[in-house]
Amino acid sequence: MSTYCDENLSFSPACNLSPSHDLRLSKHVHDNVHGNIYLDPLSLKFIDTEQFQRLRELKQLGLAHLVYPGAVHSRFEHSLGVYWLAGEAMQKLKTYQGLELGIDRFDVQAVKVAGLLHDVGHGPFSHLFEREFLPKVLNSFKWAHEQMSADLIDHIVDVHHIDVESEMIKRVKEMVLASSEFALPKSAKEKQFLYDIVANGRNGIDVDKFDYIVRDSRACGLGCSFDFHRLMETMRVLGDEICYRAKDYLSIHKLFATRADLYRTVYTHSKVKAVELMIVDALLKANSYLEISSSIQDPSEYWKLDDTIIKTIETAPDEELRESRDLILRIRRRNLYQFCNEYSVPKDQLEHFKDVTAQDIACSQKNGGVLLQEDDIAVSNVRIDLTRGRQNPLESINFFKDYESQEKFPIPHERISHLLPTSYQDMIVRVYSKKPELVAAVSEAFENFQLKIYGVKAQVHATPEKKKRRF
Repeated sequence: MSTYCDENLSFSPACNLSPSHDLRLSKHVHDNVHGNIYLDPLSLKFIDTEQFQRLRELKQLGLAHLVYPGAVHSRFEHSLGVYWLAGEAMQKLKTYQGLELGIDRFDVQAVKVAGLLHDVGHGPFSHLFEREFLPKVLNSFKWAHEQMSADLIDHIVDVHHIDVESEMIKRVKEMVLASSEFALPKSAKEKQFLYDIVANGRNGIDVDKFDYIVRDSRACGLGCSFDFHRLMETMRVLGDEICYRAKDYLSIHKLFATRADLYRTVYTHSKVKAVELMIVDALLKANSYLEISSSIQDPSEYWKLDDTIIKTIETAPDEELRESRDLILRIRRRNLYQFCNEYSVPKDQLEHFKDVTAQDIACSQKNGGVLLQEDDIAVSNVRIDLTRGRQNPLESINFFKDYESQEKFPIPHERISHLLPTSYQDMIVRVYSKKPELVAAVSEAFENFQLKIYGVKAQVHATPEKKKRRF
């Protein structure tokens, strides 16, 4: 492996990595979150491929850097971080319960590679590609980056002739898909706890979150009081699942609460969403010409798609891309879609809530004045939860009393604190005007929509007059 470095990562000379080997002689990365990350030979074979190196061109937080300038870290760093934490988690379990659980080198290697490759199939601009863009062009066809990760793992092994057991790759793909709707039947009837480490479909506590919560908070200059080290040190396998000490209940709640706070303040910031809406429109207008969405059918083409698609559109002279170029130019010049207002869906309406559309708002305008068209309006329906929708994720977690006890049990939230929330999901409806001169008309139509649906204006306050006059 050639030596390379950037402002966050530096690689040192390689050597075979084994449990007894001197780590100082191993190839390693100096990461700004976890310190030295030591890389095993098999993982290096995956890292030194163009498909994995593509992750350098995918910003972890998509377009959030346009609001939080420090949020320029990539999925490359995150993937190395998850690889390292997956290995650390396995080492903890092996140290304390290795003989009891029958953990072997195959298990350790599979979990580490799954951590490394869990995001290799991720699309551009964080989750925008699969959640906002693809649904508008694929109709009812379902696609998830986890499935593409599994497809790309096979592709990388085939193209680069990586010498790895087929059973290992099968297990890795199962772990990568474990928390997605494309989850595969687990081939291992025993050691089901291994699937809880990288992508935990059982209760959502996994090393993926451990890494991105700390990494994203640091990049955005936000404080983070959640400490994953405590959970990794004290976790224990009981009945083939990872359980936690009852005294760590509030630490686990802090994990989910910190994630929800990042969603509210960073990932779904109103300005970040404004830029995302514009990028989605730019991609939609360019799709028929560039055939962007067709790449998801073929891993050999998909790996070429990354965040630089915007620079490709921006600098292309083709007339077919003019509308997309104009939108990107507006972003560069900070002439964004204008945020008009928002409201939080009443708690008693959450169960039957249907996404609000631009058509809903356009149809709520009163006669007279400016005639709004559906294409003048953009709507963002923002869901923020604790990973389990309207359910409390802690109800899916089992705890234990102490290390002498073999009993595992759930803990009802009311037995811990009456200060904890009793609602576990927020649904926020935000409306934007694509043209500054239409802010007042869109805001009025949005208020009319609220009155029609709820009988009251659910928004906190009216759109500021200054914003209505800003054009």
